[in-house]
Amino acid sequence: MKAVKFIYLLIIWLPLLFSCKKDLDQEPIGSVDETKLTNKKGVEGLLIGAYSLVDGETDPYSPIFGYGSAASNWVYGSICGTEAYKGSDLNTQDQIEILYLEKFEAVPINGYIAQKWALVYAGVQRANEVLRMMKKATDIPQEDQRRISGEARFLRGYYHFEAIKMWQKVPYVDETVTYDAGNYHLPNDTLIWGAIENDFRYAMDNLPTKMVAVGRCNKYAAEAYLAKAYIFQGKSDPGKFEKAKPLLNDLITNGATAGGIPYALLPHYSDNFNLQYKNSSESVFAAQMSVNDGAEGANGNFGDVLNYPYQPNHDDAPGVCCGFFQPSQYLVNHYKTDVVTGLPDLDHFNEVPVKSDEGLLSTDPFVPYDGPLDPRLDWTVGRRGIPYLDWGNHPGKDWIRDFDWAFGPYSPIKNTYYKTQKEHYTDASFWSTGTVANNVNLIRFADVLLWAAEAEIETGNPEKGREYINKVRARAADPSGWVRKSDGQPAANYHIGIYTNTWANKESALKALRYERMLELGMEGHRFFDLVRWGIANEEINAFLEKEKTIRNVLVGVDFTKGVNEYFPIPQRQIDLSAGADGVPKMKQNPGY
Repeated sequence: MKAVKFIYLLIIWLPLLFSCKKDLDQEPIGSVDETKLTNKKGVEGLLIGAYSLVDGETDPYSPIFGYGSAASNWVYGSICGTEAYKGSDLNTQDQIEILYLEKFEAVPINGYIAQKWALVYAGVQRANEVLRMMKKATDIPQEDQRRISGEARFLRGYYHFEAIKMWQKVPYVDETVTYDAGNYHLPNDTLIWGAIENDFRYAMDNLPTKMVAVGRCNKYAAEAYLAKAYIFQGKSDPGKFEKAKPLLNDLITNGATAGGIPYALLPHYSDNFNLQYKNSSESVFAAQMSVNDGAEGANGNFGDVLNYPYQPNHDDAPGVCCGFFQPSQYLVNHYKTDVVTGLPDLDHFNEVPVKSDEGLLSTDPFVPYDGPLDPRLDWTVGRRGIPYLDWGNHPGKDWIRDFDWAFGPYSPIKNTYYKTQKEHYTDASFWSTGTVANNVNLIRFADVLLWAAEAEIETGNPEKGREYINKVRARAADPSGWVRKSDGQPAANYHIGIYTNTWANKESALKALRYERMLELGMEGHRFFDLVRWGIANEEINAFLEKEKTIRNVLVGVDFTKGVNEYFPIPQRQIDLSAGADGVPKMKQNPGY
């Protein structure tokens, strides 16, 4: 028997067959009988293991579970991106790492950041092991080799993409990097976009358009991620927008899910967050979740299990726990619209806030804000007096753990299950009913349409961009998809229109596009990364903080530092482990940390 040694980037790590999840802080060298893996069955099993980390979960029983590596990126993308606050109780140490991230005070030993790094490079390792073992297998038909290698390289590109969003300069690890070769002390001295593009391009060229198994990547998922890689580089290299356009046009015209369903917006915005519609026509690629499968909830979106209203009486609210991830007033104010046109006020939206029940008991009288609103607000934010799915009206303070000054009066809703779905789509064996079968949509078709709008605007065709933005807004404007009271009437004064006038210039068009992404994708973990790639994180986040400091005591004294806070600190342990025999680390810390 020949022993094969597995390496987890700089830490030696054995992924004990397929999808098991072990402690990534251990440093043993493991071995396994190669003959069990160098065949079609073994390689296909390793591929399942590579997919298994897309859900963001490494070890569901670690001290911080999978919150730091959640597929939704709720901490990094939304809390750091102005859409939400940490939530829960300010006076305890519960998940204190999030508070440091929210305040842009994270240090290289922050446990959340370490967990995210561990997750993405464990995923890279697993994808590379598929490629290594497949080269030694002799019973895999050529057609299957192309598919398997396409899937593995797609996943390798996906995990590296997550890393570059977080840390900018990171090591690129391919299948030639092994413990035996001794080449695993890698630097992070270059941007690895080219290698990521190559992985997605290879996957696009070698994957079929239709897959047998639900949830696997296909040609179009790879095409979407290649387009996303181009879009993310567009501000520094405008030519990338031109490269993205034909890919996006193909996705819009010919694209289809892995099951062969043509991409299209779902009839109702809310269907994207209702687990009865998962893997729908709008789902380009998603982290697959399941419950009641013998895993005691570990496969049920563990990373978002904190993000429910706080309500000790578990029959009256979803999730049992824990009052985290509370939407910001800044996010809510974005959803105000003009009384005549139904369009957002791009420049003055934050001057007068949407009325809330902050400071009131749930028994105190309260009438919700009666001004015109984009109807997507109440599918994104739970607020007092408005139906919260089928749980009845949100009661306000009774569902908020730390109501005044710290984290505000709102609850997240997009990850929440309906009362009628409890136990069937939630895991009855887990301590919280918050482990659910609902997927996390990593790319949905609305995102593709908005990228296409951005690419058109950036390349001199704002009218085509307006067409794509209006497709997204038109879906939201359909009254059949609005939140309604028990008597059938709209739950609020919903009023949304489409853009009918030509924008004055490119800057005006981009402002509308960027605003629309927040309205459509709010609380979905994208905003911070968008602000960074647009080069406006310093401007927008500090504008957010200037107002928020007057209403949220937790943010007093907080500032975003340009040139530092666009990226997170690289885990210090990884830098230390990058040292070779000479004792000199090959990786360098990000500026300012």
